[in-house]
Amino acid sequence: MSELGGRLRTAREEKGISLDQLQSMTKIQKKYLSGIEKGDYSQIPGKFYVRAFIKQYAEAVGLSPDELFEEYKNEIPAAYEDDLSEQLSRVQTRRTVSPGVSKIAELLPKILIGVAIVAVLFLAWYLFSKSGETGNRSADKGKNQTVDIEESDAIKASESASDQKDKAESNDENDAEEQESQNAGQELTMDQVSGNVTTYKLSGTDKFELKVSASASGETWVRILDGGNQQLFQGMLQNGASQSFDLSDQDEAYIRIGRAFETDIYVNDQKLKYELDPNQNVTQEISIQFDKE
Repeated sequence: MSELGGRLRTAREEKGISLDQLQSMTKIQKKYLSGIEKGDYSQIPGKFYVRAFIKQYAEAVGLSPDELFEEYKNEIPAAYEDDLSEQLSRVQTRRTVSPGVSKIAELLPKILIGVAIVAVLFLAWYLFSKSGETGNRSADKGKNQTVDIEESDAIKASESASDQKDKAESNDENDAEEQESQNAGQELTMDQVSGNVTTYKLSGTDKFELKVSASASGETWVRILDGGNQQLFQGMLQNGASQSFDLSDQDEAYIRIGRAFETDIYVNDQKLKYELDPNQNVTQEISIQFDKE
């Protein structure tokens, strides 16, 4: 038995640990543990593991591995250095060029030649197509007059469409001005806010037309009640869909909104401005009190 092995065995026996128990603690086979105690490292597979196994043994029995390596360095280094040379030899072997890499190196010149041939063929095709375009230009000259006529017709059609658009915009502006004139005395003001319920007052008019619509590319859920608490509508509105009601004979309208940021409310074609930020207060309740003139 070596001095190091005797030191380890004494520490193990003092702690009352059997080799079987030590095997369970370190996950090192019992025969390797016994070999360490005897100073016989020949059974350990690969001398590189000698140092690792001794370290685990020492830690399991409460000894300092570093102190043991320093104190008994004459017993361990030879086995460790031999294995280190074996590891270096394996690394050098792995660094040799693999057969696959060697084959790629042999094929590389052939690949480059193939690429060069493809490039030459592409260049020849490009030059040929350019020469064909030059020959066609003279033939296209005779068609210029017809093309000019077609372009002229297209310009006239475009101008006609533009005129129609201008007329439509003018009509829209006239309708808007007429609507503003009709609603000149109308006032739609915010009265109070309580939680997520906002109350508005409509005055200065004798009509109360309500329109609730979804944004052009969105969807929302709404519920609409009249002053008598009768349900006028409940459901989803999508992609610009709307619901309109004439509530001129009512004194109030109540609207519950599921997605305020996707919902527009119009009172006599006047868009209601949310008092609560619809992006932060997604669910809102709107009450419109009608003070008929």
